Amino acid sequence: MLSTYSPTEVSFLTAALIQAVAAIVWTLGAWAVPEARRAMAHWATWACLSSVTWLTLATRIGSPPLFGIVCGVLGAIVLQRGIRIHIGRPMPLRVPALLMVLVLVTDFFGDGPAPRNLPPMVNFGVLAWLYFGMARDLYAHARDDLRLRWPPLLALPVLLGALAFASRALRAWVAPESVQAEMVTHSALNVASALGYLVLVLLLHTTLIALVTARLVTDLRRLSRHDGLTGLLNRRAVEEALAAQLERSRRSGEPFCVLMLDADHFKAINDRFGHAIGDHALKHLSGLLVGHMRTVDRLARFGGEEFLVLLPGLTVAAALPVAERLRELVASAPLVHAGSKIAMSVSIGMAEWGGASEEMSRLLVRVDAALYEAKQHGRDRVAAAVLDALPT
Repeated sequence: MLSTYSPTEVSFLTAALIQAVAAIVWTLGAWAVPEARRAMAHWATWACLSSVTWLTLATRIGSPPLFGIVCGVLGAIVLQRGIRIHIGRPMPLRVPALLMVLVLVTDFFGDGPAPRNLPPMVNFGVLAWLYFGMARDLYAHARDDLRLRWPPLLALPVLLGALAFASRALRAWVAPESVQAEMVTHSALNVASALGYLVLVLLLHTTLIALVTARLVTDLRRLSRHDGLTGLLNRRAVEEALAAQLERSRRSGEPFCVLMLDADHFKAINDRFGHAIGDHALKHLSGLLVGHMRTVDRLARFGGEEFLVLLPGLTVAAALPVAERLRELVASAPLVHAGSKIAMSVSIGMAEWGGASEEMSRLLVRVDAALYEAKQHGRDRVAAAVLDALPT
């Protein structure tokens, strides 16, 4: 049966088949990876629309229907929207809607008094505009979010597509008669375009897979350094931050303080209201603390209902008012549950780094001892470790 088709039509059918398979793969991906479901659903829709476009071109090469052209442009819009969803940059619909209207109007009146080269100029120009926008978004994402060493590489396949569409729009402008003839018949231009698109679409799918992979790797890295309940740094991450601060302070002599906070009577909250409310209480407490940290401070869930705060550049005298403000903040903002208020308070131990001879383990022992002292003297208070009275 394929022997009855020209090389152009076979190339178009091949592109349609590849995109149809890709649509199935992205649909399965959307089902299997909830974290990227919305973006993958958009990419599956783009691949499906693109497949329809190439199929209509293969079967109606002499007079491509408006339906196929609309599917191609709409697919590019959906592709861009999927990328925007995945990288977390909202996409206003006003500009894509205007571009879609422009394509509809020029193609609908293409057989009228308007210049015959206007529809291909507009169609390819709109596609170039959309692909240039995608390349810009991917470059910014690779540079600012993923912090890749060579951010243009992520945007390169889409940029090549933009250049290909732009060159075809330019050719429709400077050589309208030849382009019109070549577009509706079997021609080397059509075969080359279809084969080039095959390479481009494979690169595009590779780029999208790279986006998903980068997101999953980033999420795994974040989970390895952040507490799953509160979103704060976990114990491993804050100990790394403490070690780095220790090295900086040994070089520069900069002081720093460590606070250890413990939610008072937390077991009673769990026993009375259940562990779900206990978890809510921890998230409530972490939210209060996060809102009163400097950008240089580090806040972590150290374990259970204990939190650790690293305060670079502060002596114990300067950190004491900070600790008192945190204590008063928690006491003044009870957790609201089922219309009732659950009072919360924290005991805080604090210690200033003792100098170049003090290791992190010794500093943590001192701040833990200060916390124990605060709890022993009635809770809901701050106790500072005394450097000269190190616990044994």
